[in-house]
Amino acid sequence: MNDQGFRIEHRYLELPDSFYTRVQPTPLSSARLVTFNHELANQMGFHTNDTAQWAGVGAGKELLEGMDPVAMKYTGHQFGVYNPELGDGRGLLLWETIGPDGKRWDWHLKGAGTTPYSRFGDGRAVLRSTIREYLCSEAMYHLGIPTTRALFMVSARDPVRRESIETAAALMRVAQSHIRFGHFEFAAHHEGPEAVTTLIEHVIALHYPHLIELPDDERRSRWFEEVVEATARLIADWQAVGFCHGVMNSDNMSIIGDTFDYGPYAFLDDFDAGYICNHTDQGGRYAYNRQPQVGFTNCQYLANALLPVMDEDAVRRGLRRYETAYNERFLQNMRDKLGIAEPDDSDLGLIMDTFSMLHEHRVDYTLFFRGLSNLYNRGHGPVRDLFVDRSVADNWLARYEQRLQQESRAHDEREYAMRRVNPKYILRNYLAQQVIQEAQNGDYQPLEELLSVLKHPFDEQPNAEAFAAPPPDWGKHLNISCSS
Repeated sequence: MNDQGFRIEHRYLELPDSFYTRVQPTPLSSARLVTFNHELANQMGFHTNDTAQWAGVGAGKELLEGMDPVAMKYTGHQFGVYNPELGDGRGLLLWETIGPDGKRWDWHLKGAGTTPYSRFGDGRAVLRSTIREYLCSEAMYHLGIPTTRALFMVSARDPVRRESIETAAALMRVAQSHIRFGHFEFAAHHEGPEAVTTLIEHVIALHYPHLIELPDDERRSRWFEEVVEATARLIADWQAVGFCHGVMNSDNMSIIGDTFDYGPYAFLDDFDAGYICNHTDQGGRYAYNRQPQVGFTNCQYLANALLPVMDEDAVRRGLRRYETAYNERFLQNMRDKLGIAEPDDSDLGLIMDTFSMLHEHRVDYTLFFRGLSNLYNRGHGPVRDLFVDRSVADNWLARYEQRLQQESRAHDEREYAMRRVNPKYILRNYLAQQVIQEAQNGDYQPLEELLSVLKHPFDEQPNAEAFAAPPPDWGKHLNISCSS
């Protein structure tokens, strides 16, 4: 690193030692740096002239001065069933840095080898899943959706057995916090009320400092309300952009409202309200249209963990904030996508009818809303062509244009605003798969090209039209599992 502009801390170590175990990384063999996020490094307060020097850290062979690796302990509900045997089974929290803007960053090396919480796993990550997380966390960030980030990744020669033999890799994931709902479940169910209180105050001090001066009861109740609201708004943002998480277990729910832990995710292609992106989710618990309810259920799990140290009425009030925050954010998101700036009571009906139409006719979600964003300039053709039955599109467009007569903005002003919320480029699974196949053959240039496109999802990018095309038949509904 050159010209460091950050401070080093490791505040997670202030928690009781039951919340972690010190573990040294298990080194990877002959690791090479695959990609490095210079933009993010600058935000974090440093830059590097030689990215290859990070290969040793990514491989677990080197630690910078001040790094003190720990595997975090947490529990959680997985597919609705409480599992006490969770924790960082392949990742290590190395340290925390504070950038020149005062923002805190956890550095978490994912794929660092076995820990006491590996549960018969090998502690490794594979190239396929590491690329998928790198791509999607950056795609979500540039879409404006709260998320963890990817600082860099390495690949190595070590073979890793999954469904087949795959190549090992590791990701340096960074976030303002790696604390999840599951940390609170661990504290409540296994450590007792004092540990819950300690964890609450730790999170408030680091991530909700504006609440510190409030009296104890008010501080904690306000904090819980803000966590619930942040969770609700996050999932409303997912729904608006057509993102399916796939594994919304409570140990994958960030306490600060970030999108956390990218596994079998997907962005919708042809719209299917009940789309299940994780083929191991046999019951469809985490289907696209169930995500809002699952978000609330996870908040209930968190609420139950807080009951030993918080007033029950305050917890119930906090939970009620979920529905309000979700509905407000979702309605606003969809009005923005439709270019509606002057609200009308009929808007929700129009929105829900639009979803029903997209579902019934399996219309490409992203292409539909991007087409609406250019309706005045390019006409009805790009929208109508998404429908087998053009009359369905014509009837809907007539209703939509009638609604727009209530708007006072000029057409070009409205559509400019729409293009800032309706992306042209999303991370379709087939695009990720193409990049992975090339990377497995040793060619990482397609990865860099896709990352470059995803940095500007709302721009036209005339030289990148192929990345905005609908998926080929083989690229729809790819079979993605939790295996990584």
